[in-house]
Amino acid sequence: MARTTIMFDTPFRKGDKVTATVTLPRVPEGTSGVVKLVNGLTWTRYWVFFDNGTDLGSIDQTALVRTKQWADYQLQRTEKATAVVAPAAAASAAANGAAEGASAATGSRVPEHLLERAKKRREALGL
Repeated sequence: MARTTIMFDTPFRKGDKVTATVTLPRVPEGTSGVVKLVNGLTWTRYWVFFDNGTDLGSIDQTALVRTKQWADYQLQRTEKATAVVAPAAAASAAANGAAEGASAATGSRVPEHLLERAKKRREALGL
């Protein structure tokens, strides 16, 4: 069964129950709260009263998710992190394979044929 991507970027409204997706000042990640004020024209920010008694303002939308979507948000964040790590690991393995082809005698990462070419050119110039 194919998973559908949930949209987490829809604007919040006053009274929406939200959860912090990142650690904020005096508010750990995963703390729930209620949006009390929405402000901003080109950059929407929120005032949120959190369940731990902390009230914060000017919170960006990317730092919040609706409480009912919190579990789905965590799952998608984990899937994205795994998807990013896999290509990075493949690129790292490819780089290590290229390094194996480098000069083992000198310990350089420069391929042996380029080192030999530079050596011959220096000899031709009398250096």
